[in-house]
Amino acid sequence: MNVRFAPSGPLRGKLRVPPDKSISHRAAIIAATAPDPVRIRNYLDAADTRATLNAIRRLGAIVEERPNELVIRGVGLRHALTPDGPIDVGNAGTLMRLLPGWLAMQQGKEFTLDGDDSIRRRPIDRIAEPLELMGARIEARDARFPPFSVAGAPLRGIEYALPVASAQVKSCVLLAGMATDRTTVIEPLPARDHTERMLKAAGVTLEREGDPATGYRTSVGNVDELALHQLEVPGDLSSAAFLITAAILVSGSRLVLEDVGVNWTRSGFLRILERMRAIVIGEPEPVGAFSAIEPASDLDVSHGPIEATVVEADEVPLAIDELPLVALLGCFAEGDTEVRGAGELRIKESDRIASVVEGLRGLGATIEATADGLVVRGTGRLRGGRLEAGGDHRLALLGAVAGLASAEGVEVVGMDAAVVSYPDFAGDLAKLAA
Repeated sequence: MNVRFAPSGPLRGKLRVPPDKSISHRAAIIAATAPDPVRIRNYLDAADTRATLNAIRRLGAIVEERPNELVIRGVGLRHALTPDGPIDVGNAGTLMRLLPGWLAMQQGKEFTLDGDDSIRRRPIDRIAEPLELMGARIEARDARFPPFSVAGAPLRGIEYALPVASAQVKSCVLLAGMATDRTTVIEPLPARDHTERMLKAAGVTLEREGDPATGYRTSVGNVDELALHQLEVPGDLSSAAFLITAAILVSGSRLVLEDVGVNWTRSGFLRILERMRAIVIGEPEPVGAFSAIEPASDLDVSHGPIEATVVEADEVPLAIDELPLVALLGCFAEGDTEVRGAGELRIKESDRIASVVEGLRGLGATIEATADGLVVRGTGRLRGGRLEAGGDHRLALLGAVAGLASAEGVEVVGMDAAVVSYPDFAGDLAKLAA
C-alpha cells in the first residue's frame, strides 16, 4: 500500500499513543508461565503482539480478550504443551528471541519457530549460544537463521557476558535462568529492563548490581512458580517518538501525549532531544532507578529550533528504535548530527543504517553512512519524494513524518508495514492536523 503524506499545517491536541509493544510481548509470555490467571490492561493490538498471543495459545495458554484488557490463563513454568507444527512468530523479533528462553526449560519437548521472509533473515545465534551453554539444543537453518528448533532439557546455571548490549538476549537468558540454580547476565551497557521489572512484580528473587555507566550484573535462580495477577501496559515511547518528532519539526505544532512509558532504560531518545534543545516537557524516570513499576508521564511537545548532536555508543541501546528519527531531526538541526556505535541497526527488519541513509538521501538529505552509524548535515529543510519501507514498520513511519516536515511531501511505498506497531498512525495524524 502506497500512501502520500503531504506537508502539514500545525499538529495540535491531546492523544494516547498505542500501548508499548515491548512490554506487551513480555506481559503475554510471562503471563503464560504463571499458574493463575493474569489480567493485562492496555495490551497492544497489532500484528506483532497478536503473533505472541497466537504463540502462547499454541503452547496451551487460554487467552480471553475483553474490552481494554486480556485475561491469560497460563500453563505454569514447566508445562508448556508441544504444538502440532511450527510456532509462527510472524515479523516479531522480540517474540522470536524471548520465547526460546521459556521453551528451553521444557524437558523432553521440542519446538520449532518460524516466521515471515523478514524474520528468516534475522540471526538467532546470540540466543542459541547461551541456551546451548545451559544445556538446551538449538538447531537452525545455516546454523543461525529461522526456522529453528529448541529442544528443552535440564538446564544448568551460567554466568554469561553479553557480547553486545541486547535486552532481547538478556531476557531470553533470564527466563531460562529461572530453571537453574543461579544464572547471571552481564551487560556491557544497560539495555531496557522491562523483563526484570516484570519478574520482580511476579515475586521472582532477582539481584542486580552495577550502575548505568558500567552496566549491570543481573542474577536469577530457581523459581517454582510466579505470583502474578495483574499487569498494566503504558503508552509506547517508540510509537510516541514519531509524533514527538513531527511536532518538533512542523511549524506551529503543540501536542500532549498522555501516559507514555518513561522507563529510563527506554527513554534515551528524550535525553538526546534535550541535548538538541527540543521543547519536550515531562517527568522521565531518573537514570538508574529500578522497581517493579513501569513509570508513565504525559509529554508536552512544541515546535522549535534544534541543534545538532553526537549520539555515542553507550546511548545506543537505550534509544535503538528511535535512531532513524535522530537522523531525520538532524536534517533540520543546526550543524552535523552523528550516530556512532549503532551496528545493531544493521540486523533489524532491514539494514536500517543503509535504509535510513538511502531513504533520506532520496528525499534530499545530505547524509552518509559510516561503518556503525551515520552522519547527517543540517540544512534546515527536506525536499521530499518517495521512500521505500521495504517491509520495515519503523521506516514506513519515518517516511510519513518526513512527508509532514518536507517541502513537497513523501510517498511511502509499503505503508502497510506500520500495522506491526502502530496500525492507526494515519488516523491519529488526521486527528491532530484537523
